[in-house]
Amino acid sequence: MSSAIELTGVRQVFGVRDRQGRPQQFVALDGLDLSIRAGEFFVLVGPSGCGKSTVLDLISGLNRPEAGSITVGDRLVEQPGLDRGFVFQQYTLLPWRTAQGNIEFALEAAGGLSKAERRERARTYLELVGLTDFAHRYPHELSGGMKQRVAIARSLSYEPEVLLMDEPYGALDAQTRERLQQELLAIWRRTGTTIVFITHDIDEAVFLGERVGVMSSRPGRIKAVVDIDLDREDPSRDVRSSEEFARHRHHVWSLLRSDLQAAPQEQAEVDRVA
Repeated sequence: MSSAIELTGVRQVFGVRDRQGRPQQFVALDGLDLSIRAGEFFVLVGPSGCGKSTVLDLISGLNRPEAGSITVGDRLVEQPGLDRGFVFQQYTLLPWRTAQGNIEFALEAAGGLSKAERRERARTYLELVGLTDFAHRYPHELSGGMKQRVAIARSLSYEPEVLLMDEPYGALDAQTRERLQQELLAIWRRTGTTIVFITHDIDEAVFLGERVGVMSSRPGRIKAVVDIDLDREDPSRDVRSSEEFARHRHHVWSLLRSDLQAAPQEQAEVDRVA
């Protein structure tokens, strides 16, 4: 099962301090409207500090907007819930639990399953991400790509309607990143989960997204939504070298270019907020 997501007139403000220590208001998002269809793979890109991660935090319910509304399905988002899974850039695995144990822990927290059912569900999702043979390995025995696959399996194991992904491949090398992008598309096709994926990488956005939402510089708004029409299912075809890919990439880059050139260097605390 998957759900549509609707953000209407969303504004988010944070309290920060300037260099002299005086309190100020930092407007991260203002007048942001966005509709995401049930079951689609939607990617958000934008300049540094534009509020991409803030959008995910609001959809997840970790924060509430200053103004506007957010719905998942027909439900108003007011707090975190099991209908929304979250995959962070850092793996956030428990080091004292195996790969399977990490997934079982999420299922324990969700409740409703017996120990045997949790074990079976964990193995099912390890198989989904291709890690059946690594079920009993601890995080320190896994590569970075494997850790992120465990994190994805853990978030999918309680079968959320929406999966939120905040630059999950940002710390990986290029080859591992491309392989995991391909695997993520296969997982998405099998599960039908609505995915909202954040990246600063235009190539990654075009390769993954059915649609790409381009955000403006601060305060963040949706500048444009680009439909991406690519055949990614033919394993013998290098999609990234195709004319269609280059055309979509240029379109997204053109939308970003003015903001990328104009965006000032943000202070460290502003980067953390946005």
